[in-house]
Amino acid sequence: MWPVAKTIPKTLLPVAGRPFADWQLEWLSAAGVDSVVYCVGYLGDQVREHVGDGSAHGLTVTYVDEGRDLRGTGGALRLAHDEGALEARFLVLYGDSWLQVDPAAVHAAHEASGLPALMTVYENDGRFDTSNVEYAEGRVVRYEKGLESVPASMRWIDYGLSVFERSLIEERIPADTAFDLSSLCHALSLEGALSGYLVSDRFYEIGSPSGLAEVTMLLAQR
Repeated sequence: MWPVAKTIPKTLLPVAGRPFADWQLEWLSAAGVDSVVYCVGYLGDQVREHVGDGSAHGLTVTYVDEGRDLRGTGGALRLAHDEGALEARFLVLYGDSWLQVDPAAVHAAHEASGLPALMTVYENDGRFDTSNVEYAEGRVVRYEKGLESVPASMRWIDYGLSVFERSLIEERIPADTAFDLSSLCHALSLEGALSGYLVSDRFYEIGSPSGLAEVTMLLAQR
């Protein structure tokens, strides 16, 4: 979305007449979520100014600010942990994704699994992005991004909503270090410690002009 995203965070891009964050926050609130932590960096002040304390959406919103020293997806969660912002079990999603799944059901599935983490997965078959998950019987058997050749068994894709136990962040992600959350998920999958939750409806994202157009068309009908 460059150069548009040079002056406005993707999560505030207008979608069907409203900043995208409003759509996401209403979806979370309707599912029974009561608190949200935004991990922000570049242009994060704009997110703070628009979303505020979250009360307009029936939520409590707090912020963890990386500033210009970006730490990656995993490093941002470690910073949130170190600032006391994480619950014992918490959901993770991205600010540019529109997902068609019930967050409450995903959270409950993680609790029932007995495993330390859960990844929602979608049977993608290479359609909407490169598939990166092998899934079987309620578990992510293998999760790996960036493969030059994707094996036929990797028919699923990370859907974009995950659940983690806070202790994982403390034990497996180093402090004050750039770290990609995908590295942790890859290791957990090989250890048999990553539960999978199968989603039947496709995901959307606003990280590209075509994706933004798709989400706008979808949400304009609501």
